Amino acid sequence: MNLTFDDILAAQARLKGHIERTPCRPSRTLSEITGAEVWVKFENLQFTAAYKERGALNKLLQLTDAEKKRGVIAASAGNHSQGLAYHAARLGIPVTIVMPRSTPFVKVQQTRNHGAEVVLDGDGYDEASAFARKLCDERDLVFVHPFNDIDVMAGQGTVALEMLEDVPDLEVLPVPIGGGGLIAGMATAAKHVKPDIRIVGLEPAMYPSFTAKMRGVNAGVGTGGATIAEGIAVKQVGDLTYAIARPLIDDVLLVEEPFFERAIALYCNVEKTVAEGAGAGALAALLAYPERFRGKKCGLVITGGNIDTRLLASVLTRELVRDQRLVSLRIIGDDRPGLLATVSAIIGGHGANIVEVAHNRLALDVPAKGAEFDIMIETRDAQHTQEIMDALRQQGYPPRAV
Repeated sequence: MNLTFDDILAAQARLKGHIERTPCRPSRTLSEITGAEVWVKFENLQFTAAYKERGALNKLLQLTDAEKKRGVIAASAGNHSQGLAYHAARLGIPVTIVMPRSTPFVKVQQTRNHGAEVVLDGDGYDEASAFARKLCDERDLVFVHPFNDIDVMAGQGTVALEMLEDVPDLEVLPVPIGGGGLIAGMATAAKHVKPDIRIVGLEPAMYPSFTAKMRGVNAGVGTGGATIAEGIAVKQVGDLTYAIARPLIDDVLLVEEPFFERAIALYCNVEKTVAEGAGAGALAALLAYPERFRGKKCGLVITGGNIDTRLLASVLTRELVRDQRLVSLRIIGDDRPGLLATVSAIIGGHGANIVEVAHNRLALDVPAKGAEFDIMIETRDAQHTQEIMDALRQQGYPPRAV
């Protein structure tokens, strides 16, 4: 079995009018930050907020009437399940989805809202997939694999077709790799249209499944962890996707967690759009390896925007801490009336905002007649924070960051 460019063209014709043709736009600010010429494809604007609709619908539209009547089943960490559930409901096809127990609540609830029967089983995708196969046999359903399927890959490949229609002179496509369906489809389409384009895969450092297979190493050994990019947290890349994608890929990069977090925050703060961890993967690669992309015209896909709101809030707050715009200062002084008011006046007078105050008289490393204050402040930037610390020091209240 092999994926052809004609398969992707047929998928594009099949999907027309059923999914969003999402925009691909330049980002001046992200270009300045990364040193590359950044173009962003907003697949988070699909109805289910992810590109996965493409492959799922392309598969559903090719089922026989008998298969549609039996119903379909899939295992997914979220976005494939939502795309499959949404379009199956539109087509009147019963759908069952098996999701790992660790799947973010927002993805579970949204999948149920689309009318799917959701079964939570397994600690990760691989365990959930094994259980889905078992249910498939027991209930005589049609299994729709999230990546290791030619029809699904063909649907995903339409992302690259649209990008090169909009921006024909793209030089590099950094593509997230989980099971490999997206990169197999996009690489097949892009290399046919523009043979000299570079395809660069990226994986979470915790889940280097494609990299391990390239090196002939068992990916299951030493793989795993609580990555924020759970949408591409797959221990074993698909055999079929690997066979198709490997000859077309120029490089594969491993990305550490802080870069995924920063990419999510940048999309929110710069592009005013929401990206999940895996969805921000392409930008994370540019942040982690700027020398690989500097000066190149890069097409980045926001593959999905389904992130738990509490997690998004945490990521944005952590980014403030990284930028030293949210800092906790510890001040030790005499326990006398007015001390906190004096310190607060210094901080406020320099234009910072006090977020939280903790007052501790019982710490053993503080004099019996002293007091310890932990004051969390919000500032403009690292330089502003330093100015406030210098002002406190000059007034006799030397702080230290904690």
